[in-house]
Amino acid sequence: MNAAPQPVGSRANGRESLEARLLRRLLAGIGEPPLDFLFGWTGERVEARPGPAVATVRIADRATLAGLLADPQVRFGDAYSEGRIEIDGDLIELMNVVYRGGLAREEPIPQRIAGWVRRPRRNTLEGSRDNIHHHYDLGNDFYALWLGETMAYTCAYFPRTDAGLDEAQVAKMDHVCRKLRLSAGDSVVEAGCGWGGLALHIAGRYGAKVRAFNISKEQIAFARRRARELGLDGRVEFVEDDYRNIRGRYDAFVSVGMLEHVGVENYAALGRVARGSIGASGRGLIHSIGRNRPGSLHPWIEKRIFPGAYPPSIGQMMQLFETTDLSVLDVENLRLHYALTLRHWLRRYDASADRVREMFDERLVRTWRLYLAGSVAAFESGVLQLFQVIFTGRENNDVPLTREYLYAR
Repeated sequence: MNAAPQPVGSRANGRESLEARLLRRLLAGIGEPPLDFLFGWTGERVEARPGPAVATVRIADRATLAGLLADPQVRFGDAYSEGRIEIDGDLIELMNVVYRGGLAREEPIPQRIAGWVRRPRRNTLEGSRDNIHHHYDLGNDFYALWLGETMAYTCAYFPRTDAGLDEAQVAKMDHVCRKLRLSAGDSVVEAGCGWGGLALHIAGRYGAKVRAFNISKEQIAFARRRARELGLDGRVEFVEDDYRNIRGRYDAFVSVGMLEHVGVENYAALGRVARGSIGASGRGLIHSIGRNRPGSLHPWIEKRIFPGAYPPSIGQMMQLFETTDLSVLDVENLRLHYALTLRHWLRRYDASADRVREMFDERLVRTWRLYLAGSVAAFESGVLQLFQVIFTGRENNDVPLTREYLYAR
């Protein structure tokens, strides 16, 4: 009886195919992550060096492999979304080992060429509306499945690691309000208010009056409805307009999760808006995803999830303050809080996957699962940071001498 034939180039017959050798070159360029690969068209297995592997990546066909070799940063995400790549193992751990392995390495030439061809979409007045519409106007019902009661789509603040998501989101809002030292009678302007949770919290718990700006029609409609339901529509005004059109003087300026969508070329303009809003004596806070050094958002996320997004370094963020002579009072990094937040979102999202599939399709289910899992890994590996910056006018000496006020209840 004849023995069963071995797949061409399999490790069982002592050889690796040309395809396997090309894949190994790619893996060497990203730090030899401990992953096994399985080629669906031959059955060949490319094993981790060194092992053991944390997951196995199953590649459906040659065309998918060719795409990975040419532009892995975009083609991996697209192939996963389309079901041409399957993962046996923990998706977050897979992304973690890839991020950790590739942090200090220069991209291979094919990837650099692909990066030069791609250009993030710009955040002009018209472009910003298009970019926000692409992401946030998927519909309130979609986000309500996994964001929790607060509908806060920004990093939570966990007073304890076992705190629930809603508790941590409320704690984040209190943390922001304490940093701004808000009290009854204060006036606050918010640039980029999401579904209105922070503005409603400021008005309801701290008694301040809030004017909140956003260019997402879906989010503004939701926020106005919730304000009416809570009886706060007399204290909160939700304005469907761009931050560049903010006018007037306020006691405090706050922006949580908007800077990522502004674009570095517009930081000076945002700084002028902030300075004009608080004058010489007001307080301000900006909360933003960031990086340790300048660099673009992951290209697949910018292309498929967040068009026009850019996480700045601290040095780049300073353009807001240096160009308008604003004084930075404190900087806090909450990246591990964001990793915990994203783990909560991912669990809720996976629990709602059948509903998401009914609302959209399998591709969107997989696209957003990869986005959330990859984001967990980006914060856990230190690829991304989460900065909160407190600032005021240069002349203002009415500032706390210690940080005790941040934690006093």
